[in-house]
Amino acid sequence: MAAETTKIEDYAFLSDTQAAALVSRDGCVDWLCFPRFDSGACFASLLGSRENGHWRFWPKGQIDKTSRRYRGNTLILETEIETKGGAVRLIDFMPPRGENPDLIRIVEGIRGEVAMQMELIIRFDYGRTIPWVRRAHGGLEAIAGPNGLILRTPVKTWGKDMTTVAEFIVKKGERVPFVLTWFASHSTPPKKVTPDHALRDTERYWKKWTKRCQRKTPWDDAVVRSLVVLKGLTYAPTGGIVAAATTSLPEKIGGVRNWDYRYCWLRDATLTLLALVGAGYQNEAKSWREWLLRAIAGSPDQMQIMYGVRGERSLEELEIPWLSGYENSRPVRTGNAASSQFQLDVYGEVLGTMYRAHEAGIENRETDWRLQVALINFLESNWNKPDEGIWEVRGGPKHFTHSKMMAWVAFDRAVKLVDECGCAGAEHVGRWRKIRDQIHAEVCARGFSQTKKAFTQYYGSDALDASLLMMPLAGFLPFTDERIRGTIEAIERELMQDGFVLRYRPEEEGVDGLPGREGVFLPCSFWMVSCLQGIGRKKEARDMFKRLLAVRNDLGLLAEEYDPRSKRQLGNFPQAFSHVSLVNAAFTLSGESRQTRARSGSGARDSKSGR
Repeated sequence: MAAETTKIEDYAFLSDTQAAALVSRDGCVDWLCFPRFDSGACFASLLGSRENGHWRFWPKGQIDKTSRRYRGNTLILETEIETKGGAVRLIDFMPPRGENPDLIRIVEGIRGEVAMQMELIIRFDYGRTIPWVRRAHGGLEAIAGPNGLILRTPVKTWGKDMTTVAEFIVKKGERVPFVLTWFASHSTPPKKVTPDHALRDTERYWKKWTKRCQRKTPWDDAVVRSLVVLKGLTYAPTGGIVAAATTSLPEKIGGVRNWDYRYCWLRDATLTLLALVGAGYQNEAKSWREWLLRAIAGSPDQMQIMYGVRGERSLEELEIPWLSGYENSRPVRTGNAASSQFQLDVYGEVLGTMYRAHEAGIENRETDWRLQVALINFLESNWNKPDEGIWEVRGGPKHFTHSKMMAWVAFDRAVKLVDECGCAGAEHVGRWRKIRDQIHAEVCARGFSQTKKAFTQYYGSDALDASLLMMPLAGFLPFTDERIRGTIEAIERELMQDGFVLRYRPEEEGVDGLPGREGVFLPCSFWMVSCLQGIGRKKEARDMFKRLLAVRNDLGLLAEEYDPRSKRQLGNFPQAFSHVSLVNAAFTLSGESRQTRARSGSGARDSKSGR
């Protein structure tokens, strides 16, 4: 199947917790970035054509049926291909590693015998650079610039039209391995990997990791799969979690809303930490918190909304003209210009994360606290400025209600850290309380529309925004407050489409400065589940949650958005924010998160305040 006809949800996700690949339903690797998530792709047909690189196996005869699954709670993919003469199983995985990443593919005969073909097209630099290929070090080496790949297999391969091809027969019980390993081109390739040993070790790794999951819900399969995705999107050396494994998968097919998500957003921090701690993954939560602190270290006025996996700050946005884009969705972008935006809400995310970490028993060291105090001091002079908001709009800064609410969260959690964990700052806490109360009063006065009977997108606007579903979840006001209920009901009335939630309506307000529409936003839809549960509409909450689970692909994976009309997933894939929101909504519905919800609401103001 050609990459341009493969739906986003028809891909599987492979990861070694440092790099990632996407494999189509028929077993073609259309996306692979080595050696890191954000490295230039050596297979980029996902965003172009086969000439931009892929790795494909297929039988010579007609395919009668294909099926696939992950092996248990792992990221080992098994694709079964049936033909008239027999059947094979394609086992794909990326073993967790040190310096050199591997993509291992084993073709296993399960019935009869099948004549197989292989096509390997390596194109470094996002499908542009044709490598120099030679036989050396017990394999086939492909080298260009700083990158090298070596293919090791017992099967004879040969070159044809700048492509490596092979033909071989697999009988029942036989296993034919192919190991593709990245190495720095100035170095000698690493020693040969034993595929069966690597497969055994990879399965043990994931089984050991998933056994640590402590939560039990009625939706355990979905929760554990989502946690595995989060682990797969974690850059193991630093603990940073990328938003997705891809760049430029469109929010609207054929549109321009195509962004690079292979970076770490501060905005994801609090919800990610809640999901990890709630599931018993204390070490991962601690690593994520440590990554965050290292990334933002420095002058508070230079804090960014996102960073690279090692904490890099320079994420220059570029367009790649030689790629046609997924289903002609142009431009294809690398880097992200939103990294330089001023967004108030990230200060609330950082302080909220530190407070959640404290609650989870993760130590808040003196040096960590000094950094947080510096951030709050900066926020004191800047919370009243307009910003680009949670959705990183490109239509100019505004006084977004959600941003101001999250500034309130920053001061509220700073006060709590002083009051509850003895952090130094008693001389500041009185001033912080006054600013917290000032922000609260302003949001209630200027962010609430008497016409809509709801909080709105920005001060003076009547436009709705699904980010305001976070107001009760962050403890700004309780679910019992009539303004919160009114906001939930207004969003349900005006931003719901076919049973899911839109972020906002860009075509009506033009606030994001971009043409066209987008799909429903899956994280916001999961927030609505939690809000419906919070206002006592429990059956509707569960029904909506089940509807969202049905959007996942056959492997349990979610992108960022969904088009209910065409029934297609949209946006980068798989999306960490969607899976985090799934986990937290499941905990809320299961009743196991009562303590978490109580803590989230501990900062909620009396329903009469701020009038």
